[in-house]
Amino acid sequence: MPSSRQIHLGVALDGAGWHPAAWRDPHSRPRELFAAEYWADLAATAEHGLLDFATIEDTLASPGPPGAASEPAPTDRVRARLDANLVAARIAPTTTRLGLIPTITTTHTEPFHVSKALATLDYTSRGRAGWQVRVSPSTQEAGHFGRRQIPELDFRDPASLLAAPVPEFVTDLFAEAADFVEVVRRLWDSWEDDAEIRDVATRRFIDRGKLHHVDFQGRFFSVRGPSITPRPPQGQPVVTALAHRDFAYELAARTADLVFVTPGRETAAELLTEVGTAAERVGRAGEPLRVFADVVVFLDTDEQRGEARLRRLDDLAGHALTSDAVVFAGSAAELADLLAVWSEQGVDGIRLRPGVAVDDLTAISSKLVPELQRRGLFRTAYTASSLRGLLRLPVDVPNRYAATTSNGVQPAR
Repeated sequence: MPSSRQIHLGVALDGAGWHPAAWRDPHSRPRELFAAEYWADLAATAEHGLLDFATIEDTLASPGPPGAASEPAPTDRVRARLDANLVAARIAPTTTRLGLIPTITTTHTEPFHVSKALATLDYTSRGRAGWQVRVSPSTQEAGHFGRRQIPELDFRDPASLLAAPVPEFVTDLFAEAADFVEVVRRLWDSWEDDAEIRDVATRRFIDRGKLHHVDFQGRFFSVRGPSITPRPPQGQPVVTALAHRDFAYELAARTADLVFVTPGRETAAELLTEVGTAAERVGRAGEPLRVFADVVVFLDTDEQRGEARLRRLDDLAGHALTSDAVVFAGSAAELADLLAVWSEQGVDGIRLRPGVAVDDLTAISSKLVPELQRRGLFRTAYTASSLRGLLRLPVDVPNRYAATTSNGVQPAR
């Protein structure tokens, strides 16, 4: 019998995988990392496993270990990226149900461009677009643009950064991100759903009365609108964020539908309390913030146990893998046990980070998903065509500018 609390599953795609030596694994495809077919194959594997979505990692900094900007870049790992939103746009026509969530920074981009790009993705995917909001507090990334000065942070000790007082410039970047998302959401609503008339006889393509100026005036942006792209098929594509501490939880509570968190094996309940407290502090009302727990996975394959695979990759890298999230190495049944514990503690879903994209995503779809299905913890077929529907978010999202709206829940603002 199906469980009354089935688990939602997503996957986080990051090049060859989340281990820095993943590209050197025998089954990886390093010569194809920048080929459309590679990404389409990963998406097809995720969709075969009935996963809710795939997030696509992106950053404006060269990939590599966290460190000081003045340090020389290592050459033993992948040092390049494709644009996440363009990858998602390429994947969209090759999939039919999988949600597609590219990572786009708010720090060095413009909300008008981002709103247009994500609305377009929602059209090309027929209602399966999302957005992982990212803040870019690094000197290296700022140096690509030369528009602002960002002091250097030393990322080599993430634990100390998480415990340290928040520098004022970081607080400002998160405040900017909150305004950024608000502008994007307003621009998505700046066209009412029936603004397009397309009446050839009267030569009227749009009803101008159903296009709205957003007239946002804030500390960081002054945007009049409206958008030049009609309202996305979902009304509001799904907004997500990765968060590790209070001010980031608050950003997610103010702006997002879903937050990715990184609990320990037994601490999901405590972290859920922190997220809930942050939502209360910012006065979030209406639809509750969905919480997904992240975990890096090295699953047993037909050739080698997960623990041995991880040790081999650590040997290739010359050091043990460290991560903000729990690193799991073992069987699909053991991983299912952990996910069931987190689900019982109250998380809404899990985002799996494959240690090696090819091997671990295949094992997720062919081993973990069947194990969860046997326990009644995961669906046996897709239940909705849109990403909002899959995540059980309201699908009839009211437009904040429409004169009359149907009953529903306004998006996070």
